[in-house]
Amino acid sequence: MQDSFKYIFCFFCAITLISCKEKLDNTDKKVFNINLDQGLTSLDPAFARNQNAIWMTNQVFNGLVQIDSALQTMPCIAKSWQISDDALTYTFNLRNDVYFHDDPAFKNGKGRKVVANDFAYSFYRLIDPKIASSGGWIFSDKVKDQNNFVAVNDSTFQIKLVRPFPPFMSLLTSQYCSVVPKEVVEHYGKDFRSHPVGTGPFKFKYWKEGEILVLLKNEHYWEKDSKGNALPYLDALKASFISDKQSGFMSFLKKDLDFYYSVDGSYRDDILTKSGKMTSKYKGKFQLTKSPYLCTEYVGILVDSSLSIVKNSPLKLKKVRQAINYSIDREKLIKYLRNGIGIPATSGFIPKGMPGFDSAKVHGYKYTPKLAAKLLAEAGYPEGKGLGEITLNTTTTYKDLIEFIQSELSAIGIRTKIDVSPSTSLRDLISKNHVNFFRGSWIADYADGENYLSMFYSKNKVPFGPNYTAFYNKEFDKLFEQSYYEPDNNKRYELYRKMDQMVMDYSPVVPVFYDQSVVMLQNNVSGYQLNPLSLMILKNVRKK
Repeated sequence: MQDSFKYIFCFFCAITLISCKEKLDNTDKKVFNINLDQGLTSLDPAFARNQNAIWMTNQVFNGLVQIDSALQTMPCIAKSWQISDDALTYTFNLRNDVYFHDDPAFKNGKGRKVVANDFAYSFYRLIDPKIASSGGWIFSDKVKDQNNFVAVNDSTFQIKLVRPFPPFMSLLTSQYCSVVPKEVVEHYGKDFRSHPVGTGPFKFKYWKEGEILVLLKNEHYWEKDSKGNALPYLDALKASFISDKQSGFMSFLKKDLDFYYSVDGSYRDDILTKSGKMTSKYKGKFQLTKSPYLCTEYVGILVDSSLSIVKNSPLKLKKVRQAINYSIDREKLIKYLRNGIGIPATSGFIPKGMPGFDSAKVHGYKYTPKLAAKLLAEAGYPEGKGLGEITLNTTTTYKDLIEFIQSELSAIGIRTKIDVSPSTSLRDLISKNHVNFFRGSWIADYADGENYLSMFYSKNKVPFGPNYTAFYNKEFDKLFEQSYYEPDNNKRYELYRKMDQMVMDYSPVVPVFYDQSVVMLQNNVSGYQLNPLSLMILKNVRKK
């Protein structure tokens, strides 16, 4: 009996999959085809912890606020908001024309209107220990308990913070902060991950894990374009799950995909010249755009000499760390290893593209090998004599980058041994301050420099915080805490730049490059908006 049921169920799934494909492929519907080579873990926004999950939940769900292409916080379901004088109470005035997608779990199967209680439920869900959301950090240190989320009435929602946090509005644009309907979440339980119901421009239709995902246009979506036309313009989104990047790229070349993200090393030289321009082979065949991406690729150095592995390490000396910073030709690295993708990190740790970034006000390190050699000699290691061999930790994916840095350090007399570990193992060692010298990257969780500077705040010690370099500085901490009480963005950015400069001067990190995202689109696609968070926004996209 069980085998018969299993057979019928599998047969039904196969028929559904075939019918989905046929309906999308055999009509004049405007279907946007993408590939998610890293797979998809969940469509529940409470678990939107990686790029693919963030991309897809952004199509299905909305939050109180959203970002524009310049990373400014814009109204979404909240049409306006007020912040109290003490910066502890945020009051949001909700739209009254936003409805959840239809679903059998609703009364009569019709999606109901979103009310303030839905946000109180959705936000508490992030910190509810029974849910164990990966987004718990958003509110865990900012509210006391669920009573800090208040539905004043159906159209007024309040959040009460335990202390000021100026980037809070930016934080609320995160996909974790999407609104979900309680009765639907409770109806599906853990299966809500594969049966999402939101208010977004696209509604869920079908997901066969590892094979196909289909989202359809939300015919009742509430947002309009500047001319009053209904959004979205597309009829559907179809995602495939080809894990091999080269195969995925071949699908794009055959026009089976409308969008392709990132240029993998295996075919980078085929698409891009060393200066980062499209090769003549592909000119005019598709669109290729590079834009700043809020990610800093860096090498981290443990600096707390009270740690046993730092006590006898030459890296505890500031001049040695500064010498390392001056010894790397970042422009050469980007040209030859990355075909022009990336921006040399010669300012601070906060990347280009972040609001408040100013390369004229934060001075990092440009390639100056003579100065690097001079600093090394002043530290007591002329031409590296007496320095010994230093271990530099990385993963297989970044071995070529680290080998380049190894070569640059060797040129001034610093000998390094590369230790390659699986990414999970290295991440675990870094999160316990168990490695002296390591490759890392920091991708912005939200569009505010505080997110980067939090890595150097003393109270963010590992394993509970991201201070992976064990940088502890009272003056830095004072400025960091002061920034929480500065509501004026420009004044706060000035504090950020002071802190960023302190980090550069002390050199617990070697910023290598600020990343760029590379987006490839077919020529019949328009309206795709790039943004430094590399967030996929499809509601404005058209396909001829």
